[in-house]
Amino acid sequence: MDAELVALATAGATAVVQQMATDSWARARDRVVAFFARRGEAQEDAVARELETSRGELMAALDSGDEQTASDVRAEWRTRLRRALLADPAAAAELRAVLAEILPGPDGPPVTEVRNTISGGVQHGPVIQAGSVGPVTLGTPDHPAGH
Repeated sequence: MDAELVALATAGATAVVQQMATDSWARARDRVVAFFARRGEAQEDAVARELETSRGELMAALDSGDEQTASDVRAEWRTRLRRALLADPAAAAELRAVLAEILPGPDGPPVTEVRNTISGGVQHGPVIQAGSVGPVTLGTPDHPAGH
C-alpha cells in the first residue's frame, strides 16, 4: 500500500478516535458512517453501532486510564480505513474531505494554544493555565487568598 494512504488511514483513525471524546462526536460519526456506507462495507446503522461501541470502549478506557484499550480502538479504525482505501483508492479524496470537516480548523471549533513559563523560584500562590478563564475566586469569601 502506498505510504501516503497508510498515513491517511492513520490520520483518519486518530481523528475519528479523538472526535469520539468531544461534544462534536455526533457530526463526526455521521460523516464517518456515510464514508463507510458509500464503500458498501456495511449498512449505515451497522457502522453507527460499531462506532458507538468503539466510543463506549474508548470512554471507559479514558476514565480508567487504560491506554491499551484506547490504542486498540485507534488500531481497529486505522485497519478499517486502510482496507477501505485499498478497496477504493479514490476514497482518499473523500476521506480527506471528511477529515477537513471534522477536525478543528478555520471553519471548526477554535483551537487555543497556551504556553506558560514559571521561573524565578518557588511560587507561593495558585498558578492557572487555560485557553480562557471565566470569573475566578481564590480562597473563600470569609478568607480571601493572600490575607
